[in-house]
Amino acid sequence: MKKFITAAAVLTGTSIAGLLVWRKVESDHIRNDLWNEAERISAEQDAESATAQPAPARTA
Repeated sequence: MKKFITAAAVLTGTSIAGLLVWRKVESDHIRNDLWNEAERISAEQDAESATAQPAPARTA
């Protein structure tokens, strides 16, 4: 009976650890996707503003 309880505890602990790792990986993946999307939109906005407004003339 002691071996069964030990095996069940190890299996449960391993399953919980696996779920926590999977959750962290998915969270990082989603965060990365959102970051990439934000960078893409920012680059598009920068390109639009650069073509919409000429650079101000410099006076020395």
